[in-house]
Amino acid sequence: MCQGCGVNAAESLPPARPAATVIVAREHGDQFEVLFLKRSDVGAFANMWVFPGGRVDDDDSGHDEVSRAVSAAVREAHEEVALRLDRDSLITLSHWTPPAIAPKRYTTWFFVAPWSGDDVTIDNHEIVESLWISPTDAIAQALPMAPPTHVTLITLAEAGSFEGLNQLVARRGIERFVTVPAQHEGALILLWEADAGYESGDASLPGPRHRMSMHNGLPHTYERTNS
Repeated sequence: MCQGCGVNAAESLPPARPAATVIVAREHGDQFEVLFLKRSDVGAFANMWVFPGGRVDDDDSGHDEVSRAVSAAVREAHEEVALRLDRDSLITLSHWTPPAIAPKRYTTWFFVAPWSGDDVTIDNHEIVESLWISPTDAIAQALPMAPPTHVTLITLAEAGSFEGLNQLVARRGIERFVTVPAQHEGALILLWEADAGYESGDASLPGPRHRMSMHNGLPHTYERTNS
């Protein structure tokens, strides 16, 4: 197993909290544009570019985990940027579980929703900037972001449109990313299911790839074969 991912380490941490993220998107030509938000220099994800989202509150309505996460995503979009989303329009894209190496962890559902046309309003406190940007441009500009954000942008760039996204989800299913960290040649590597080294936590093993290499704490290269 990878270092830091042992049973004893996991058992000593509090349980992860459920959370929800929503990628508000619009089609522009032959590709998506997504709403990107820059967080302030304090708190979680300081100075990073993110999508609207936050933890699932106890009073978020729903009959199961996913429906409550949908409620949280709709609520957070309204609280953070004053957007009103139709909950029935949300596409469930993925679910992310971080490695058991941090005292504060969130297991997060990612959804995609079409922009309703509302004006985007930020508070200039927790969120200090907003922009509409294509996924490919966001990656090319190396904007600071968390690994799930980076992978999601690559997925949206591949899909290109809501029709393409629905086809991609139909082919892959709603993907679950349970992250296993590993070290290889001095670099931090994040491994996900289908990678040759995922089960053992050994990033040096040859074979299929589903991983991300990190540089200075930020995403560097995403590799995925047989997708």
